[in-house]
Amino acid sequence: MEHLKNLNIIVTAAASGLGSKLAKSLQQSGAKVIICDNNPDELEIFSKNNPNIDTYEVDVSNENQVITFFKEIKRKNKKIDALINNAGISGSSAKLEDIDFSDWKKTIDVNLNGTFLITKLAVPLLKKNKGGSIINMGSTSSFLGNPLRSSYAASKWGLIGLTKTWAMEYGKDNIRVNTVCPSSINGRRIKNVIKKEAEYRNSTPEKIKSTYLNQTSLKKFIDAEEVIGMIVYLLSPLAKKISGQMLVIDGHTESLAMEEF
Repeated sequence: MEHLKNLNIIVTAAASGLGSKLAKSLQQSGAKVIICDNNPDELEIFSKNNPNIDTYEVDVSNENQVITFFKEIKRKNKKIDALINNAGISGSSAKLEDIDFSDWKKTIDVNLNGTFLITKLAVPLLKKNKGGSIINMGSTSSFLGNPLRSSYAASKWGLIGLTKTWAMEYGKDNIRVNTVCPSSINGRRIKNVIKKEAEYRNSTPEKIKSTYLNQTSLKKFIDAEEVIGMIVYLLSPLAKKISGQMLVIDGHTESLAMEEF
């Protein structure tokens, strides 16, 4: 991964989970990594364990916090080479009629508005660099309906519209914009989603997990390392003509149909 050496890369929501693994992998490969997260406790632990990565407490849906974040980046780094929009929440696990409007708005605020705010302020720094890469973190919910996940699906479909629009707007500036679309990633987050759905359906986590796995040809969840590999590829010279695309890592999703229990 020689191509990552000395690149300035921002990763959002990277104090834990996939973002944390990605940030550490990029830094170990020689990149200058800057992360933000809205969880101060996890940020403190991450910072202690990764002193060579700059950390900031930021709620990506809060415009003032995002503005302050980028003032610091400009002061310390002047330019960036890549932005990875990893921040996102899972939202409610319920049918439309049972979703609170406040839950809907929170999911849209973080997953869609947060990506908008961060990217809006990153673009001038990418322009100053004479190009770079923006990678959004989508999902199979970016191109399929997802029962019980209205707000999440809406936000992830929205990312594709933004990806294709921004790729058109900034292609002339040599800025590439793509979305990586994994299915369920092994880890704490999918466990929480399964738990919430099991409670809503009055079922068991084991049965819900089995249903999720049976919706793909390979019958497996995705590992974080596989997503990281795709991101590393998109940051490489091999991907210099790839823009405005969805890159799917899902073990071939056959269906996300509503299953009855």
